[in-house]
Amino acid sequence: MERSGWKVEQKGRPTAPHAPPSTVRSALTLAAKDLRVAGRTRDTLLATTFFAGLVLLVLGLALGGDATARTVEQTAGVAAGAVWTALALSAAVGAQRAFAQEQEAGALEQLLLYPGAHGALYVGKLLGVLGPLFLVAAFTLPAGLILFGAAGAGRAVPWGALALLTALGVVGFAAGTTFYGSITVNLRAREALLPALAFPILVPVVIASVKATSLLLTGGWTPEVTTWVVFLAAFDLGTVILATLLFGFAVEG
Repeated sequence: MERSGWKVEQKGRPTAPHAPPSTVRSALTLAAKDLRVAGRTRDTLLATTFFAGLVLLVLGLALGGDATARTVEQTAGVAAGAVWTALALSAAVGAQRAFAQEQEAGALEQLLLYPGAHGALYVGKLLGVLGPLFLVAAFTLPAGLILFGAAGAGRAVPWGALALLTALGVVGFAAGTTFYGSITVNLRAREALLPALAFPILVPVVIASVKATSLLLTGGWTPEVTTWVVFLAAFDLGTVILATLLFGFAVEG
């Protein structure tokens, strides 16, 4: 008997065809696949970590100087700017690999034909990008604060609040760059076009992340920090929802 995806009961009557997998299941399956590949090859993790370290090193040589000559507010501002510059550029590097591996293997078209909503593909790719980026952020944040004198030497650092803020900022960067990565993946100059398209949209994330980090380093958690954190959370949620809804048009256009 020919089998074409139909379940056959013992009486021989065909039932309904297999239902397509749910959006959540499809997203988690794709994310697990990307994370397994990233764990085996480590190319994305090594590239983003090296890039973040290089940015911190260059900015440290250019802006480091004598940290004792700066005020606490100036030190916090320089450290926050350097850390988030490194994380923003690392997010662009990581997002370039989100769809490039399927495109290079000629499997992107088959991935788009997978049953289920196209939005699940975006969510799965986003989760796959976030894994390495969180590891890079775990290295970049303390390294940047120590390098620029905002941590260590008896300075009290609210690491818990900074971890929450960093997670929200990284999600914002990854959400935007992953979406635009799907648009530029088939273009010849995708490495140049991705930052050009994504970073203007991510300016609010940059401003909120740098301002909130500076405030946390100078005065701890304040009502102004709460405002920036709520703004970041709302921006992340809105970006993910909008990108999920528009992803089908982006990859098919």
